[in-house]
Amino acid sequence: MALGCGCTAPLSQYSLSFKSFNLFSACKASFPSAPPRPSSRICYRIASRRWLNLNHISVGSRRFNGFSSRCSITNTDLHFSHVATENEVQEETSAAEPDCSVSIVNLNSDMLETESLSLLTEDTYVDSLLTTLPVLSKEEQHTLAATPAHPMGLYALYASCLAGNLVEQFWNFAWPSAIALIYPSLLPVAFMGFFSKLAIIAGCPLVGTLMDHFPRVPAYNCLNIIQTTAQLLSAAMIIHAHSVPPSVSSLLLRPWFIVLVLAGAVERLSGVALGVAMERDWVVLLAGVNRPIALAQANAILNRIDLLCEIAGASLFGILLSKYDPVTCLKFAGGLMVWSLPFAIVLTCLTNKLSSGVLDRPKCSQTCCKASTEGPLIDTNDILDKGVAAIKLGWKEYMQQPVLPASLAYVLLYFNVVLTPGSLMTAYLTQSGLNPSIIGGFSGLCAFMGVAATFVSSCLVRRLGILKAGAAGLIFQASLLTAAVAVYCSRSSSQQSPLLFFLCLIVLSRLGHMSYDVVAVQILQTGIPSSKANIIGTTEVAVASLAEFTMLGVAIVVNDVSHFGFLAVLSLLSVVGAAWMFCRWLLNPTDEQRTLFSFDAQCQ
Repeated sequence: MALGCGCTAPLSQYSLSFKSFNLFSACKASFPSAPPRPSSRICYRIASRRWLNLNHISVGSRRFNGFSSRCSITNTDLHFSHVATENEVQEETSAAEPDCSVSIVNLNSDMLETESLSLLTEDTYVDSLLTTLPVLSKEEQHTLAATPAHPMGLYALYASCLAGNLVEQFWNFAWPSAIALIYPSLLPVAFMGFFSKLAIIAGCPLVGTLMDHFPRVPAYNCLNIIQTTAQLLSAAMIIHAHSVPPSVSSLLLRPWFIVLVLAGAVERLSGVALGVAMERDWVVLLAGVNRPIALAQANAILNRIDLLCEIAGASLFGILLSKYDPVTCLKFAGGLMVWSLPFAIVLTCLTNKLSSGVLDRPKCSQTCCKASTEGPLIDTNDILDKGVAAIKLGWKEYMQQPVLPASLAYVLLYFNVVLTPGSLMTAYLTQSGLNPSIIGGFSGLCAFMGVAATFVSSCLVRRLGILKAGAAGLIFQASLLTAAVAVYCSRSSSQQSPLLFFLCLIVLSRLGHMSYDVVAVQILQTGIPSSKANIIGTTEVAVASLAEFTMLGVAIVVNDVSHFGFLAVLSLLSVVGAAWMFCRWLLNPTDEQRTLFSFDAQCQ
């Protein structure tokens, strides 16, 4: 082997292991024996041209720390296996070729001892390499898969989620109840929901793209501040509405209602973006992308926190509304918002600190960067063009995801806007004369069934596999909602007992709905790469909002309470369609589906 010539050092007598040089593959290189006089020489270019004493070589680090100068390799044909001792240096030096300037390299034989270098032949090295590779047992693999990568960071994330979700769920129940007490119609609630979904459809892909290109923690805290500001502004507008005479005919043109609609749209857009970031990105990093059991447990805990907050928020506002006037309840909601914001911000920063800064890890992969450079996101200065390009990119990535049928089934469930504890159901029950505590109890029981679903879904996944568990949840929900619609359509308007039975069936159906919700999250986490988690996740929310947008548009047209049964039938058809689509995808699996869900294939 010839290097840039600064000296020539023929080596003999001792067998040399080249694993210390990090230049050759120890597993594949073959070093045959050579005659006493080597057929090639090694030339080292050493800037100082000095004699070298190599006594300080560190074998443990497998590097020659004494060589501070670079060596240029020009010929890698190696046919020697011996190291020259001091007695042979002079003889070998005389045979050096004249085209190399010769400087002698002294290699002291005392530092080439067998014990210190532990020189191995090729066969023994490969054998030792293979015998030292760690092989985990099934129990150890299961333990590793169930251990989060950053457990302390996950605990801080749970606390942050608790602080934010409690206020959000309290507000989600407060505003439709407060508006329904002013106007005896579904129009105001449906109109606000309609434009909130429109903002999500148009803005989610853009917000998702921005979040994929900005640091996680600052972007998350900024969205928290924006959401709280929008909630406070909405509360102020509803308090103002309670002080002016109600008029449904001129409601849509009143300045306070326009501000309320805009603030509500911003609040929903921020809340959706925060949820997607936490559910599709943060929890995957903190639990570990290659630790499926830990990830499933983290998803279940986040769902339980969200549902417990829904129980607490709906029940608390229902109790307050039954004892105090709406304005006092809204003021209490505003104080809760202001109190929780600093805690949410501090806990978010603490999450990153306790996870050793894993949330500071760059998100923009080669695929993401390539997608950005292909479109006009960088080439144009026009904000409108950037937004349109981001929306197009989001929809393109969404349609190309490998688990699209599962996502579309999830989206179809969002056509169900009345057979669920949402704003339209709250407004309908309020105008039907039910006690606010009963309405709050209905929402709380629905959320409690969601908590139970996190445990039921785990049992279903273990017994049936993740895909069959999702199908079971959808079929269960569709069956109970069919019975609920039959009960509603057969009842008389003066009877409240059938109405309560109708609500009980809806509560039970939430067990199937939330079971599929838990399963669908893990399906999407498995099938979507982390570099596209935000953009695909927010686009999916936009598509789901398009479904709600359509149904809320229908509710605006048929805003009378007497048309609630028609909306219920449309909602039922969407759930049945979701069950059919998912079961069809399950019965006709693709090769990519088999690869992503190989464990389910083994169970089958």
